[in-house]
Amino acid sequence: AGQKQVQLAVTNNDEKSTYLIQSWVENADGAKDGRFVITPPLFAMQGKKENTLRIIDATNNQLPQDRETLFWMNVKAIPSMDKSKLSENTLQLAIISRIKLYYRPAKLALPPDQAAEKLKFRRGAGTLTLINPTPYYLTVTELNAGTRVLKNALVPPMGEASVSLPADAGREITYRTINDYGALTPRMQGATQ
Repeated sequence: AGQKQVQLAVTNNDEKSTYLIQSWVENADGAKDGRFVITPPLFAMQGKKENTLRIIDATNNQLPQDRETLFWMNVKAIPSMDKSKLSENTLQLAIISRIKLYYRPAKLALPPDQAAEKLKFRRGAGTLTLINPTPYYLTVTELNAGTRVLKNALVPPMGEASVSLPADAGREITYRTINDYGALTPRMQGATQ
């Protein structure tokens, strides 16, 4: 929230290929959202080049100020067509990279590195509910109940997410989260309610 724009470098490591790069932002539900503007939204990227996308905050402080808000940044790379192969049958794939984009208000009381340890758990019939009392999204990974590996979960701020819990799952809950730098936090013990 304190920054009005951030930058993301896009690199083409293939020296022979040119790509058309298209970028846009979607809200948490997957609908295109104009509250963040990406420039340039469309450009051609030559081989062995790097370009910078600017993500501009156009929210005008209209988002919640007590918690993070999730968006998805999409970057589509469309390969150019080799003109010498126009008469042949070819299959070309466009690759879309989806990256979590969080709007984080400037004055949240809890430091983000303390959020993971606040996560709570509640067992139900065939489910384990993850309860997040913090203002941050928590990406929970390496979630285990005893020796059973459970699905990863994205737990919204001040919200809950549920994962399937096998009947033979152990009592001890352990987990890790992904921090602001994309690294895994140390393994933690889960407290059940």
